[in-house]
Amino acid sequence: MSMQRRTVLKSAAATTIAGPFAGLVATPAEARRSPSAAGLVPVEDHRDGVVRLHLPRGFNYRSFHDTEFPVTLEDGTRLPGRHDGMGAFHGPGGSVILVRNHEVNNPRPAFGPGTPYDPMAGGGTTTIQVTRHGKVVRGFTSLNGTMMNCSGGQMPWGAWVTCEETVNGPDVGADFTGTPNIPLQQRHGYVFEVPVSHQPGAGQSRREPLRSAGRFAHEAVSFDPHHGHLYLTEDNFAFASGFYRYRPPRHPMEVGRLEDGGRLQMLKVAGVDNAHLEGAQVQGTTSDVEWVDIDEPDVAYPFTPGQPAATPNDTALTHVSSQGWARGAAHFSRLEGQVYDDGVVYFTSTQGGGAAEAGTHNPAGYGRGSGQVWAYDVRRERLRVAFQSSGPLELDLPDNITTSPRGTLVVCEDNVADNFIRGLSPSGRLRDIALNRLRGSAGNDRSNDEFAGSTFSPDGHTLFVNIQASAGMTFAIWGPWRSIGV
Repeated sequence: MSMQRRTVLKSAAATTIAGPFAGLVATPAEARRSPSAAGLVPVEDHRDGVVRLHLPRGFNYRSFHDTEFPVTLEDGTRLPGRHDGMGAFHGPGGSVILVRNHEVNNPRPAFGPGTPYDPMAGGGTTTIQVTRHGKVVRGFTSLNGTMMNCSGGQMPWGAWVTCEETVNGPDVGADFTGTPNIPLQQRHGYVFEVPVSHQPGAGQSRREPLRSAGRFAHEAVSFDPHHGHLYLTEDNFAFASGFYRYRPPRHPMEVGRLEDGGRLQMLKVAGVDNAHLEGAQVQGTTSDVEWVDIDEPDVAYPFTPGQPAATPNDTALTHVSSQGWARGAAHFSRLEGQVYDDGVVYFTSTQGGGAAEAGTHNPAGYGRGSGQVWAYDVRRERLRVAFQSSGPLELDLPDNITTSPRGTLVVCEDNVADNFIRGLSPSGRLRDIALNRLRGSAGNDRSNDEFAGSTFSPDGHTLFVNIQASAGMTFAIWGPWRSIGV
């Protein structure tokens, strides 16, 4: 079995808060709109004239790094697929530098040149310099030897932090795929910092995990420049997930990087032990929060090289979260994308908003709803239900998110049927931005391949987004954003 967690899923009274999304507190039902694709039209890809996306009228796109066919980067890297989280940064001469994750699981040789973190792990990041219209200038490996690099986050000092959505290692048993971890040489489940540069040497990660930020199923991060805190989401598919913050020993804006040795904490609703926030909430409700310490964020289990590990994978998956639960930390469903904007961290709960779960474990996927968007005010330490989907016809399993220059949340869906990119305006209106109409070279329907890694170029001209699949690709989308309220 080589399936990803998402494949498993596919088979089976308000108080004011700061930030641009205060208007979402009391959105009338009639203001919401289900995706219908009625406002989208087929648009030919500037790369080869093939229709791969439906977009609003007046919009254009170009795809690149389509790994349905072999792609070789400038440094000789054979580009892996499973393009996932991505950040966009200023490049020379008006170009854009993209740092892009590759969510590759299961032991296999590392891709790319250089010394990998783990020579038997096939994930990592590639750095790509492109024009605003998606023409590739150069590309190279910037981190290799990691696993399940799902999402991450952009740092204001010029770095991308990538997240491993796994706890695989030679010291734990097989994960959900059933593939033994015996070949692995390093423990996984960490976050890594990748510097941003269009030059291969300057754009190489040191390949050192931030162990104090925890060993768990990391999904995404965002950074609060005021307090110097790193916020982290957890996508623990079969268990309750947590929302975390990491407090480095020194402010990253002063030292120019994230330092290890800080304090990891987990969110708890003030006065409520183990609040079941994965269950249906009243949209707009706010709660004061507190943060409970995680005393042992990292863990290593005994093992014999070349032999199956005795420690179950699930034990490692819940090592960090169970410490938080013991101190009353809140339960969420599958926390995925997040972004910081004007003092507020917005993050998605992919399966939140349905009937509350009993306990902390559901092998079919923890969470029974169609998705939530949460907002955390970093100054007031207050959490709010910014948006809760009434069902799959409204918003279906929100995953990666970003913000547009005009304050709209751009949300990637990850569901079993048509996958949209949706815009969630500050007033609570949903808009259709793009619809996947991808077909493989053999004519097979790939419209249920998920969008991931949405990120705007620094000037707001281009939305870059990935298709997360074994045969992945990246799109550059541009057009009159203001005309559609994005």
